[in-house]
Amino acid sequence: MSDQSAFDTDVWTLTRFVMETGRKAKGSTGELTQLINSTLTSIKAISNAVRKAGLAHLQGMAGSVNVTGDDQKKLDVLSNDLVINMLQSSYGTCCMVSEENTELIVTPKDKRGKYVVCFDPLDGSSNIDCLASIGTIFAIYKRITEGEPTEKDALQPGKNIVCAGYALYGSATLVALSTGAGVNFFMLDPALGEFILTDRNVKIKPKGKIYSLNEGYAKYFHPSINEYLKHKKYPEDGGAPYGARYVGSMVSDVHRTICYGGIFLYPANEKSPKGKLRLLYECNPIAFLIEQSGGIATTGTQRVLDVQPEGLHCRVPFVVGSPDDVNDYLSFVKKHS
Repeated sequence: MSDQSAFDTDVWTLTRFVMETGRKAKGSTGELTQLINSTLTSIKAISNAVRKAGLAHLQGMAGSVNVTGDDQKKLDVLSNDLVINMLQSSYGTCCMVSEENTELIVTPKDKRGKYVVCFDPLDGSSNIDCLASIGTIFAIYKRITEGEPTEKDALQPGKNIVCAGYALYGSATLVALSTGAGVNFFMLDPALGEFILTDRNVKIKPKGKIYSLNEGYAKYFHPSINEYLKHKKYPEDGGAPYGARYVGSMVSDVHRTICYGGIFLYPANEKSPKGKLRLLYECNPIAFLIEQSGGIATTGTQRVLDVQPEGLHCRVPFVVGSPDDVNDYLSFVKKHS
C-alpha cells in the first residue's frame, strides 16, 4: 500500500482559497487577492516575531505612547511597520488607518490601489510580557473618493467592508477571514509556512454558557449591565450560572466566543462614556466576522456596522456574541431605558 494515502494531497491553503473565491467574484481584477496575500505575509512575519519576542528582546516599552494613550511596546512598533510596508508594496491600497498612527497613512502615488485598510497591528499588547495571547485585526474597504485619498475614504460604516479578519497568536497562529460569504478559519503550518483551511463556514452557537467582560469596572457600569450580570450569575429559573472568562485581549475573547458561544462585552461606563474600543480597526472588523458567523454585534442602541464613524480613532460601546445572549442583554438595556 502506498504511503501517499496517509497524506491529504488536496491542501486548501489560504492563498488558494482567496484566489479561488476571488476568481468567482464579478468584475474581479485580482487586486483584492493580492492585498489579502500581502496582509497574510505580514501576519506570518508578526507571528514569527511574537514567537521569539523574549529571545530577541522585543518585550518591554519602546519609550513612546501611541495616539490612543497606550504605552507602545517594541513589538507593537515592529508589527505596525511590517503591516504598513507589506500593504503599501501590494499596490492595492490608497490609504490606511492604524491604531499606532494619529493621522491617515497615505500610500505613495506610484504604489496606489483602490482599497482602504484599517488595522490594529497588535491587539492586547499589554499581554506581551506575560506571554498571553495577542492578535492582529484588519478591515478592507473600497475607496469612495477620486483624486488624493482623504479621511472620507476611511470614515465608512462597517457595512461597506469587503473583507475582514483577525490573526490570533496563541498556542498556534490562526487567521479568521471573511469576504462576505461566511467565516473560515486557517491555521499556520510552520513546516509549510502556509495557512491551511481547518474550519469552513464557521457558525456561532445560538446560545452559549460564558460571559466575558472586565468586571473590575462594575462600580462604573450602568445599572442595566450590573443587573444583566446578576441574571447570568444567579439565574432566576434555577439553571446553571454562566462561566466568566476574560483574557483582556479582544481577539482571544472574541475567538473563544465564536468557538464556544456566549457574549463578549466592552460597554460604556462612567470612566469611558463612549466605550474604550475603537470603531474602525477593532469593532467594525470583529462585528463583520460575528455577523458573518450568525451572531449579533451592537453598541446597545445600534447595530455596530451601521455606525457612521466620526473620526479615525473614535470609540463605541461594544457587545457581541450568540444571538440569544445578545438579545437577552438588550432586553435589560430596554428595561432600563
